[in-house]
Amino acid sequence: MTSRIIRIVSLIVAFVSILLLTSCTSSQSIVKQQPDSRLQQKLEEIFKVFKGDAGVYVRNLTTGQTAAIHPDTLFPTASMVKVPILCAVFDKIDKGELKYSQELLYRDSLKYDDGVTGSFRDSTKIVLSEVVMLMITLSDNTASLWLQQLAGTGATINDWLERNGFHQTRVNSRTPGREAQRRIYQWGQTTPREMAEVMAMIYEERAITPDASEQMFRVLSKPYWDGEALSQIPPTIHVASKSGAVNASKSEVVLVNGPSGDYVFCVITKNQQDQRWEPDNEGYVLIRHVSRMLWEYFEPDWKWKPARGFERWAKPDR
Repeated sequence: MTSRIIRIVSLIVAFVSILLLTSCTSSQSIVKQQPDSRLQQKLEEIFKVFKGDAGVYVRNLTTGQTAAIHPDTLFPTASMVKVPILCAVFDKIDKGELKYSQELLYRDSLKYDDGVTGSFRDSTKIVLSEVVMLMITLSDNTASLWLQQLAGTGATINDWLERNGFHQTRVNSRTPGREAQRRIYQWGQTTPREMAEVMAMIYEERAITPDASEQMFRVLSKPYWDGEALSQIPPTIHVASKSGAVNASKSEVVLVNGPSGDYVFCVITKNQQDQRWEPDNEGYVLIRHVSRMLWEYFEPDWKWKPARGFERWAKPDR
């Protein structure tokens, strides 16, 4: 009788442990979403004067507050497409088909433009992790297209996106069957909601494996291009981001580890009237205004403001 009781107690303890583990694992990513009407109004005030099409999606990962304008409308990704490329590369690494530390051989046939990687001499040796850094930190296009190929091409990346619930975000360039979409959206296409949720998935360690997610988040936390959304957030606050820009479209996805809670947002434009490659381009200004408003909204007790003259530290045009 005693041994039977012990077995029953052991089974109960094991069952309760599984329930607790499941609860802890899911609680990080499942927070009840609550539309925030006041935040919505503030976004609409910012967007109503924009000359072109624009969308935004905001989600506070801690409180569940959400607000959005055209969150499910398709927009060009521009260089934000490099986030899905990153995910597919890390998926290959997790499967053992690539190694983060493996040495690669650059060939002139890989050259796309005169960025860092495109300036390499033929037969230059470089480690895969360094190519990843060049793609995300510097947004190097030759490095990105090289990694797109190593990830299995756009078809493989799109399959990863579909399997993970992202039905609108796609790689178009150099991807058979997507020529029509490429003519409209160029390299890739996405929605503000999906791009923000890709970033949230990485941060919440739900992308591939927890260790892969952690490393991807570290990589995304070292952006060179910090003149738009990041310029409106205190430099002491940890952020991860990826921006993109083509003539008629500017975009940025950002995850902020705020003192009062983490939040993610994505702003994308298209069909802009203002196509100047200047720091005061209307798309860049929109991104800065949204970022500044969100910081002040979620962190009202902080009195920080960008230092006078921050504009002069904008990087040269992409």
